Amino acid sequence: MVKKKEDEIPEWVTDEIQNAKFKKPEDLKGSGYILEFYYEDNKIDIQLYDAVDDGRHIVTMDVVKGIKLDDLLKGEVYEFVFDQHKAPLSKKVSEFLEKEKEIEMKAIYQFELKSLELLEVGSSESVNEDLEED
Repeated sequence: MVKKKEDEIPEWVTDEIQNAKFKKPEDLKGSGYILEFYYEDNKIDIQLYDAVDDGRHIVTMDVVKGIKLDDLLKGEVYEFVFDQHKAPLSKKVSEFLEKEKEIEMKAIYQFELKSLELLEVGSSESVNEDLEED
């Protein structure tokens, strides 16, 4: 069966996305936890408690060379310090993606983890004490 032409994204759209010009990165800080490690690419997926600019809570981050993935723990709460790189898309491309592909996207984002700190989260002892009082 031949692939339908209408399923393809036009070259002018892919050109703009692939050649997007990123603005100066914005330093951000947020807490959350690690979901997955990508050792070959030196990246991690993290779940943030507060959403980034485009509304996502789960983002993939490049990890700077000073951070060793083997030293990190999945599921533990960290405070992440990271750069958010943003490349706005033209109105024409955004409208095409929304109308033709039902994708709402006004910009492309990249994230780079600069540092992180493991946070101490409240112990379960206080929960047990509350239960015993009832």
